[in-house]
Amino acid sequence: MPGVVRIIGGKWRRRRLGFPALPGLRPTPDRVRETLFNWLQPVLPGARCLDLFAGSGALGLEAASRGAAHVTLVDQQPEIIDYLEAEAQKLNATQVDIVGADALIWLKQPPQAFDIVFADPPYDAHILGTACALLAKDGWLRPDALIYMEIPCREKLPPLPPSWQLQREKQAGNLRYYLAQQIHPPAEETAHG
Repeated sequence: MPGVVRIIGGKWRRRRLGFPALPGLRPTPDRVRETLFNWLQPVLPGARCLDLFAGSGALGLEAASRGAAHVTLVDQQPEIIDYLEAEAQKLNATQVDIVGADALIWLKQPPQAFDIVFADPPYDAHILGTACALLAKDGWLRPDALIYMEIPCREKLPPLPPSWQLQREKQAGNLRYYLAQQIHPPAEETAHG
């Protein structure tokens, strides 16, 4: 039986998206998305966003609905790609690109710079740390980019790249979610002497 996710805000507010019922596919709950997008609202309009493990597309399509200039959705499952393409077409979401690829392999190509990244891999894959390390390599993140991460409460957040700083952390039910920011070290000060 297919699942349903609702877009909470923006131009597609209250639109329901029916996604395929596949093992391990669990959209970010409404109240978590509401909190996350309240955090992101000051920087979301005009942003370039990456939904790295798109699944239902709830995060990326919500970002597009709320004014992101461009959203790239990446997922490796063909049923998910078909679903995302159909939903993007129904919404006339011309600012959304859909990529059928393994996210970790996709991150090894020449980078594109993003302002906001949603990194919410399947819980049983245990690849969040690897994904974060690949994202932190030069070029994927614009200065001051924001990175959203979600893990089950029973797990610890993997070590973050040194250039990232944790900004927010919250728990809802059996999940914990985080917002980190790419922090670039200040330019070297001139030696006085």
